[in-house]
Amino acid sequence: MLTEEQNKEVIELCQNLIRQKSYSGGENLVAQTLKSFFERNGFDSVDVDDYGNVIACMKGSAAGKKILFDGHIDTVPVTNPTAWKYDPFGAEIHENKIYGRGASDMKGAVAAMACAVSNFAHGCDKEFAGEIYVAGVVHEECFEGVAARSVSKKVHPDYVVIGESSNLNVKIGQRGRAEILLETFGVPAHSANPEKGVNAVYQICRLIEKIHSLNPPTHDVLGKGILELTDIKSSPYPGASVVPEYCAATYDRRLLVEETRESVLSPLQKLLREEMEHDSTLKAKVSYARGLEHCYTGAEIQGERFFPGWLFGKEEDFVQSIVNELHGMGFQPEITQYQFCTNGSHYAGEAGIQTIGLGPSLESLAHTINEYIEIDQLLKAEQCYVGVINALLTTK
Repeated sequence: MLTEEQNKEVIELCQNLIRQKSYSGGENLVAQTLKSFFERNGFDSVDVDDYGNVIACMKGSAAGKKILFDGHIDTVPVTNPTAWKYDPFGAEIHENKIYGRGASDMKGAVAAMACAVSNFAHGCDKEFAGEIYVAGVVHEECFEGVAARSVSKKVHPDYVVIGESSNLNVKIGQRGRAEILLETFGVPAHSANPEKGVNAVYQICRLIEKIHSLNPPTHDVLGKGILELTDIKSSPYPGASVVPEYCAATYDRRLLVEETRESVLSPLQKLLREEMEHDSTLKAKVSYARGLEHCYTGAEIQGERFFPGWLFGKEEDFVQSIVNELHGMGFQPEITQYQFCTNGSHYAGEAGIQTIGLGPSLESLAHTINEYIEIDQLLKAEQCYVGVINALLTTK
């Protein structure tokens, strides 16, 4: 159990983080708040990398494994503040809930992680074998796992704990996500004489119908590898009296384990080849969308929008060690998987690092109006993170 002082500490840190608006690319104030907490609480190192990730470390008295607690510090925007019951950046407490943007997604978890590591290390006078890192990661809402690559390159963790909301259940996997760009290239003409051109919109509509008949793979745990059309746009726009010469459609593809960049595009490329063989006027291609964003540090972050899925077995030793420790503390976590994409796409999906998800609050509260976190969940999460450390590191 936490002391009254420790309860107050994690609540206040959560509130302070929420009060700093931190849309993707504007995380500087929340990063400084987190950095100041680490420095005040005696972390052995506190670094800010080129992207603006804040990475702090507590070192044990002996060599051992490395645990990384990962929590993103960016949030989605508040589009209509007047729709909220309370100030979305006020971090007000009502009926034992802290309200505000990022409360559940995921500043509450970041506060619980930071306080858990501090309290654990000072509680045992750092008499443990290993190193414990907490990372406040930027740009996750835009690029799941891209900024995290910089963190794992610096830390080289043996274990990663993703703090995304899980209602204190243990998550051992997730579907990944890809953004697929379908493009058609027509021939412009005056719309009074459309036969002189090739309408790129008509061309893409034909392909969309064909693609709709494809059946993406399924997985017995993670479910369907969904392929869903999310937007379409033509050029020139607005198209005043002109046959559009270009059209692009974006698809959201949910990725299963062991799917690769090549295997996901292959059926789409095959379909396009077949269609172009039958229609000499059709020119089309399919690829992964790329993103480019600016960090608050001035650096650019960019990458292909392909974020792999991942899944570990329920019976793997590190999973069972954590679950058994939590059971011993009186918690009853289910072992399940996330329904959305996380930084685990890098740590587990790309780097193969042993990873779990464990966080306070409900997944369904992310990105919602009147987002909140229950204080009870916040305090229990801090206890659970200490349990994870005890399960994975050797104490003296």
